[in-house]
Amino acid sequence: MIDFLAVALIVLSLVCAAWALLLVALNKPLTLDTKLTLGIAGAVVLLEFGLLVQAVIGVVKLIGLDRDIASATFVGYLIGPVVVLPLAGFWAIAERSRWGASVLVVGCLSVPVMVVRLQQIWAGHA
Repeated sequence: MIDFLAVALIVLSLVCAAWALLLVALNKPLTLDTKLTLGIAGAVVLLEFGLLVQAVIGVVKLIGLDRDIASATFVGYLIGPVVVLPLAGFWAIAERSRWGASVLVVGCLSVPVMVVRLQQIWAGHA
């Protein structure tokens, strides 16, 4: 895997989680009509794009891999954050209270966990 991409995804997801936590603290729903909420939406879209790039690279590298790793688990951890983040984002937009941003915090915090586990599987610590 590409280490700098994993680090960038982890940092960006933690920034997004902190930003969403700020919205929770300010009692602001994720309405996409202010600079604060549009900014986090843009950051989450950028994070999702990075996760898609990581998934494509991971599958390509898995196909050409000559050593044995837990392939099904690896693909599951590639797909997991790609699916979880948009679900959390849509739920956060649909929920018109401060708790919508809380769902986004949880979704963003799940990404670093899955990326770290993905790196462990790639290194052979499955």
